[in-house]
Amino acid sequence: MSKTKSPMKLVPFDAARYLDDDSAVAEYMSAVLEANDPDLLLLALGDVARAKGMALVAREAGLGRESLYKALAPGAKPRFETVMKVAHALGVQFTAHPAAAAVKARSHPSRKRTTAGKPASAAY
Repeated sequence: MSKTKSPMKLVPFDAARYLDDDSAVAEYMSAVLEANDPDLLLLALGDVARAKGMALVAREAGLGRESLYKALAPGAKPRFETVMKVAHALGVQFTAHPAAAAVKARSHPSRKRTTAGKPASAAY
């Protein structure tokens, strides 16, 4: 009698299964923010919320659980205040730093300004 293997069952990828510590959450959110995609940001916030527990995150954000699900649903347009409350409840904060292109433009010699606010290359 020969043993046959049953077919391998694949399960859909779920990022929430891997977001088990603060550093993983921070890395994930940083990568998502670099994509500059609002829908992806909502998806990522939802992943982190599921990893931490939707009911707990909703309570800490001052939202109902259903409201949290609706705010993070694909295509939702939550208020900025709601996004910030959810981020706070998740223990993440958004930070700003110069974008590479902006840094390059500011460091270009023709863009330098004098202390009077006029272009340094202008002749008077």
